[in-house]
Amino acid sequence: MPLIAAGSVAMAAGLDRLVAEPPAALHPIALLGRGIDHLDRAWTHPRAAGVGVALVVPLLAAAVAAGSVAVGAQWHALLGAAVAGLVCFVATSRRMLLDEARAVVAASETDLPAARERLRSLAGRDATPLSARQVRSAAVESAAENLADGLVAPLAGFALLAPFSLSAAAGAAAWIKAVNTLDSILGYRTKPMGWAPARLDDLVMWVPARVSAGLLAVAAGKPQAVRGARSLARRPASPNSGWPMATLAVLLGVRLEKPGAYALDGGASGVQADDALPTRADADRGVALVARAGWLAFGLAGVIALC
Repeated sequence: MPLIAAGSVAMAAGLDRLVAEPPAALHPIALLGRGIDHLDRAWTHPRAAGVGVALVVPLLAAAVAAGSVAVGAQWHALLGAAVAGLVCFVATSRRMLLDEARAVVAASETDLPAARERLRSLAGRDATPLSARQVRSAAVESAAENLADGLVAPLAGFALLAPFSLSAAAGAAAWIKAVNTLDSILGYRTKPMGWAPARLDDLVMWVPARVSAGLLAVAAGKPQAVRGARSLARRPASPNSGWPMATLAVLLGVRLEKPGAYALDGGASGVQADDALPTRADADRGVALVARAGWLAFGLAGVIALC
């Protein structure tokens, strides 16, 4: 079982490298998102509705994933492992997000309006007034944050349960991904029913966010950077997203900021705020570090699955 479980992780990593993402029309997470959109309505008791959605939707996603692996395993153990690998691949995201971040960074130098438009696929902020450096900052921040919620969190759920049951591992990865998807669609202060999904996501992401910060520091060969990022990590409103973003700011020695929300000064002291924001070279290096940390996450998950 451990070798088969590690093989499922390796399959997910290989598919991420070769395919990046399933076609949008067939992507289960996209289908889940469209289903959640239908739940985003004016409920009579929005908070109670939000609690119900937060409880039921992730469990349904987990049941479908676990059931699919169990059915495959009834035919053959390797078929079950292959289905588990597919679930792990669908529940995680690395290459597509990194490719988008690289494209935004590149466009920020040559076509700023296009970079602002493309940033919408990564960051939920108004990009219209952003300078080129601010656009690069947003791309780097998003890459760091997505390392935690798009890869490390679902991968951790899969790896921790894979040695015991591939069905349970697939279910855990799907459950975590569904929680994160709910938060990304409903978890806004302007949406009363989003309170429960947002609080559940905060709880689920507590450990993965800090693990992601550690992976970034190890990928850079500077594990002490996490300690230096501790005070900065508390500046964003989220209790979790600040950890990988602040760690990356410290590793790059730049300022990462969301105007009007937070500023993470990672060591660019004595420099004017705008000049401390990432250059093209800084941003490229930041995305490269996230990519390296992502491979470390897959490797660590494979080792855990072997235990």
